[in-house]
Amino acid sequence: MARITANALRDRVRLEKREEIDDGYGNTYGQWVPQFERDACILPSKGGETVIASRLQEIQPALIIVRFDAETATITAAWRLIDARSGMIYNIRTAADMERRRRFITMLCEAGVAT
Repeated sequence: MARITANALRDRVRLEKREEIDDGYGNTYGQWVPQFERDACILPSKGGETVIASRLQEIQPALIIVRFDAETATITAAWRLIDARSGMIYNIRTAADMERRRRFITMLCEAGVAT
């Protein structure tokens, strides 16, 4: 992956977390609640057999990178991300500090799947 700098964060994303309400039978439900917005770098995945197969099913994998801070450190795979400009909804599959330097959080996401 190319080196990311602050000026590469040209996109704007909103992160949301589902509120957990127990229905009394062991099931949970709830609405998506906005948590915060951040500048981001959205990098659609380009190649590979699995990426091409996903596109045939109208699934768009992407790497989305945001700055590391106290709020972004709490992001999990249970959250979702919305591109503020296009409105595209991404499910977060993984979120990690890939450099282990507490500079950026890298999320593997998919658009076009059920939220």
